[in-house]
Amino acid sequence: MQSAAAPLSERQRRRQRQPPLLRRIEPLTTIIGIAVKLDYAMTGPAPVLMQIGAAEVDGQRIAGESLVATPEVSHAVPGHDGIGQRLWLEPETQFTVSYAATVAVDRTPAPLAALTADSLTALPGEVLEYLFPSRYCPVDTMHAAAVDMFGHLTGGAAVEAVRGWITTHLAYVPGASHGGTTALDTFHAREGVCRDYAHLLIALVRSLGIPARMVSAYSPDVDPQDFHALAQVWLAGDWHLVDATGMADPATTAIIGVGRDAADIAFLTIFGAATLNAQVVEVALVG
Repeated sequence: MQSAAAPLSERQRRRQRQPPLLRRIEPLTTIIGIAVKLDYAMTGPAPVLMQIGAAEVDGQRIAGESLVATPEVSHAVPGHDGIGQRLWLEPETQFTVSYAATVAVDRTPAPLAALTADSLTALPGEVLEYLFPSRYCPVDTMHAAAVDMFGHLTGGAAVEAVRGWITTHLAYVPGASHGGTTALDTFHAREGVCRDYAHLLIALVRSLGIPARMVSAYSPDVDPQDFHALAQVWLAGDWHLVDATGMADPATTAIIGVGRDAADIAFLTIFGAATLNAQVVEVALVG
């Protein structure tokens, strides 16, 4: 008589439900599974610039990925700072996209508070733009407040203080902001979503003379699941991930792209009018 099979654990059931691409393929690092579906209707022909693919950068590699788009991608261009790719679509009435990836992350976050700031005159040329005001990060307007609140600190200790202040003084409220909300607006409103948290951290940190840039990413701990925005700060000669929302762990975060602010890292820029039919982002640890 054949014995009954042992019941599957919840973890085993989740793994069975996942498509093969999202299963762990080697036991070397933390593996993140990503699945994205986009469905938009167009009111007329218009170009669409998309950046949703995980990037090949230090600390992460793409173990496998697939992208199916209707209409097909017309061509690709590099992302900001050469990180990731932006893809052009040229839809007329509708576009749909399915993206799946397995990303191996091998990133060990440094103790932020112990990192020193580079002197301004020693900064690499490509880092300098991340000191200046940008569309959503009005550094010139916020400089006095930043210095008053955090000017007694330097380097990573200053960044930690900024992050801690934002975490304790802002409320995460979906729908509290819109596409035109700046870091200054968020500073006064004391509420927002991930992009607002990131903009505020970036603006305050830049005001202290520390380069900071915006990052779009996938992270399994983001709730609700979506494309996530956080920041990188330049300390001790390198970029370091910082999430003021506290949701994304740098050790399990897959970077998509970087830029001065949200204008540079949008997952979709539609040069026309469109209506959202469906959008799903799923990110999970799979090994």
